Amino acid sequence: PAIQNAELGKRAPRWIRDNEVTMCMKCKEPFNALTRRRHHCRACGHVVCWKCSDYKAHLEYDGNKLNKVCKDCYHVIIGCTDSEEKKRKGILEIESAEVSGNSVICSFLQYMEKSKPWQKAWCVIPKQEALVLYMYGAPQDVKALATIPLLGYTVDDTPKSADLPHSFKLTQSKSVHSFAADNEELKQKWLKVIHLAVKGETPECQNELQVN
Repeated sequence: PAIQNAELGKRAPRWIRDNEVTMCMKCKEPFNALTRRRHHCRACGHVVCWKCSDYKAHLEYDGNKLNKVCKDCYHVIIGCTDSEEKKRKGILEIESAEVSGNSVICSFLQYMEKSKPWQKAWCVIPKQEALVLYMYGAPQDVKALATIPLLGYTVDDTPKSADLPHSFKLTQSKSVHSFAADNEELKQKWLKVIHLAVKGETPECQNELQVN
């Protein structure tokens, strides 16, 4: 559970693991080996890039020593607000954890677009928008890589490749999105939701589809 603002710096946070994110949890820049090393904010435990961790604040839980913190925690701890942060989040900027916790279905799927290589994506269909598929690089990412509005897509669930037997495809005129699940049961759960979404319908029994 996230630490509430009032508790920032008073108790040690749970650190988000490096492999749970592919981008800075504050500025959303992707991490790469050279320019963006991962740092942890000592107040909230989020993984941030060097730019966003370039702040220091005295943390009570660490004997009031100066610690590296992210910009947001710095403002909270020293008590000034950043009005910019209040700007409305764009559609892609809904945090994955927020969406996954209130989703019709979410899990990792392999994803392929056109002739690009397959890649692993954390896929979520949120309850608020049960007709949109959100794709994230990892479950704790704070920005979606892409969204697919499912309405009007055609579903093809005959796998083309023996390597990925649990695959299915979504096509609409020229756009084709291929997905593959790890097993048949997971594939069928996704298809159950997607078959409804492409017709503009939402599933009734939403809670049964939570896949971790």
